[in-house]
Amino acid sequence: MSSTPVMTRPAHAFDARGVAKRFRHAAIFGALESLEDGETMRFVNDHDPLPLIAQMAQRYGNQIGVAYVAREPGNIVIDFTVQADAADATDAAPAAAQSAGGGCGSGGCGCSGSR
Repeated sequence: MSSTPVMTRPAHAFDARGVAKRFRHAAIFGALESLEDGETMRFVNDHDPLPLIAQMAQRYGNQIGVAYVAREPGNIVIDFTVQADAADATDAAPAAAQSAGGGCGSGGCGCSGSR
């Protein structure tokens, strides 16, 4: 009995470090909204974007999966995957987004960290 290998789509790279601070969140949301179901954006940044992840949870619910690939000081890599079939739960913000301190609101990307 042979099984068919599961083909995974390559992740689309998005390096936030090269985007001007005032454009980052708009660029990230635009990139996410251009993805199709099942596609992944591999996000790279120099700080943990906890307020951004909270904004994503509020805006998309469970329709964007969040999976840390690397989470070290100065090296954050996150796979954001579109999950169009995921049940929408607006109160199901990722645990990382609910933790206090750090992230975008600390001035790394220039946002206020507010919604």
